[in-house]
Parts: sequence; structure tokens; C-alpha cells
Amino acid sequence: MNPLILIPARLASTRLPDKPLADIAGLPMIVHVLNRAREAGLGPVAVACAEAEIAQVVTQAGGRAILTDPALPSGSDRIYAALQILDPDGRHDVIINLQGDLPGIPPDFLSNVLKPLAEPRFDIATLVAPISSAEEAASPSVVKCACAFRENETVAPALYFSRNIIPSGDGPLWHHIGVYAYRRAALARFVALPESPLEVREKLEQLRALEAGFAIGAAKVAFAPFGVDTSADLEHARQNLRTQT
Repeated sequence: MNPLILIPARLASTRLPDKPLADIAGLPMIVHVLNRAREAGLGPVAVACAEAEIAQVVTQAGGRAILTDPALPSGSDRIYAALQILDPDGRHDVIINLQGDLPGIPPDFLSNVLKPLAEPRFDIATLVAPISSAEEAASPSVVKCACAFRENETVAPALYFSRNIIPSGDGPLWHHIGVYAYRRAALARFVALPESPLEVREKLEQLRALEAGFAIGAAKVAFAPFGVDTSADLEHARQNLRTQT
């Protein structure tokens, strides 16, 4: 595999406007995410920006920024647009989509998300972590993945995603982490598809892939890194990263 890491970022977040530029321990959040991606050492990294303000801070931090159409509907569309500019000749066969609101993601998680693509049966790969509390399980902001790992295995097929608790019955529950690795052809096919019925119903983009027949592999990691969606999340990130630095 010859991966390329792309980080979609836009200022127009409904719950926390301008969050890519939010200061965390002296750096904009998008720069923290950029640094985690570079620390992974997997290949080139670029930020697919919706606005020039994001591109400016990325460039000042020594990163590569690609300006894309602000009207693009999703991060997947944004990274695909950036890919056409960065790699028109198709040298990179795997594209990692790293969300720009995961400033504390361990760099080795990006290596883990590649593991399912070592198996030809999977078109797309993602990450899951164990759910550790009833509160986490009940929260609709925590997306759950229906998957089951056999003994000593770290990769399993992802059968469904929901904001509700799935599957039923006794056994572990899995917290979906919104990091993806796409085979290049799968990404091209995915962004060309219209929204699917279950995607609209659950408000989960990955269901479009499942409804279209893509095979998604889930790699398990020890914990779900904190994401930043609200002002409370931002304060949590500031406390955590201030402690680490």
C-alpha cells in the first residue's frame, strides 16, 4: 500500500463554528491533527481546506493545504476533490480520511486503520473501540458498529452502524471512530453515489457504502480518542493536551 493522509476541514461547523482554528495548548486544532498525521510516518499528509483561513495556518505550520470548494457536502467529497489536485496520476492507492476534530488521536491508530485493507475482501477500513459504560452506550452522539471479533483477531467485518445500541444480547459493544481508509477506486465510486435511505435516516454517511454493497472492515483499538464537537469537548481537549505538553 502507498497511502496518502487527507484531513478535511471547514469553518462552518453548526455546533462549534471555526473549530479548526480553535486554540488548544497554543496551536490551532487543525495543526494538532496535522502533527498527529505526520507523526504516523505513513506517507504524505495534506489538509483539504474549505477556506483560506485554514490553509494559512496549515501552511504556517509547514503543512500542505489544498483549497477546495466550500459548497462540497461532506468530508469525503472534500478529500476526493483534494486528491484530484494532489495526485492526478494515481500513485497513491489508499486514501486515509482523518477527521480534523481528533487532535488527540494516537498516530499508531492510523497504522491500525490500514490493517483491514491487507485483506482483498475489504473496500473500506475503519476503527472501533470497546464501549466501557452504559452512558457511552446510550448516547446518540456515540456511533455504534455491529461487528464481532473472533479470538485473537483484530479485524472484523462491519455489518451495520447506528446511533442506537447494536447488536442486542450479551457481549461487547463497539464505539465507531470516524477515521477511514479507502481503496482509491472505492473512494471514487463512493463519492459518485447519491445519499442512501439508511444514510438519511441514521445521518451516517458510511451506511451509503454498506447499502451500495461495499465491504467495510473494522480494526479494533484500545479506546476512542476524544473528538471536538462542542465547547465542552474543546475545553476537554485543552485540558488533555495541556497535560501532555
